[in-house]
Amino acid sequence: MSPDNNSGKNIEVIKSPDTERANRIPPGQIITEKWPVLHYGSIPRTEASRWTFTISGLVEKQRQLSYAEFIALPQVKVFSDIHCVTTWSKLNNLWEGVSTDAIRQVSRLLPEARFVTVHAFGGFTTNLSVDDFFESDVLFALKYNDKPLPLEHGYPVRLIVPRLYFWKSAKWVTGVQFTKEDIPGFWELHGYHNHGDPWQEERYS
Repeated sequence: MSPDNNSGKNIEVIKSPDTERANRIPPGQIITEKWPVLHYGSIPRTEASRWTFTISGLVEKQRQLSYAEFIALPQVKVFSDIHCVTTWSKLNNLWEGVSTDAIRQVSRLLPEARFVTVHAFGGFTTNLSVDDFFESDVLFALKYNDKPLPLEHGYPVRLIVPRLYFWKSAKWVTGVQFTKEDIPGFWELHGYHNHGDPWQEERYS
C-alpha cells in the first residue's frame, strides 16, 4: 500500500540547509551515486495495513496511530543530502512524508521532554535531542524521489534526519518516546557518537 493522501496536491519542498553549502561534502566523505544498503539484522516484511506508530513518554496524550491515520497527518517534501558514517555521501535526495512537527501537534510534549528515543522493528532504537528531532527538514519518509520507499531502505516508514550521520535516520520505525533523560540507542551503545554531526566528524565515541 503506497501513500496517496496527498495525490494531486502541490507540496512545498523544504531544502535542508546543508544543501546550500558551497562545499556539500563533510570531512572524510566520498560521493557515491549508489544508495548502499546497510543495517543490523534482517529486513522486516510488515504490511502497511498491520503497521502502527506509537507516541509515548512525556506527552499530554499518548497515541497509537494506524498506517491510515499516520499518512493522514500533514506531509512535507524535503530535499537533502545523505552522509553515512562509513564515509559515503549521496547528494540530491527528495523525501516525502510526515513532518516531525505533525507528531508534536497530535501529542503535545510536556515541558520536561528534552530527548526522544526512536523505536524501530527488532528492538532497534536511536536517540536525538528534541531540538534535532524537530528541525524543519526532519520527517518520517514514505516516499523517496517520488516513489514508495523501498523495503530495504525502511518501508513502510523511515525517519530522515538530514543534518546528522545516517544511522540516526532509523529504518522501519514503529514509534517515538519522549523522555527527560537522554537514552543512548543501539549504535550509540556500540561505540557510535551520541550526537553524530558529520561536519564535526562525530563518528565514534
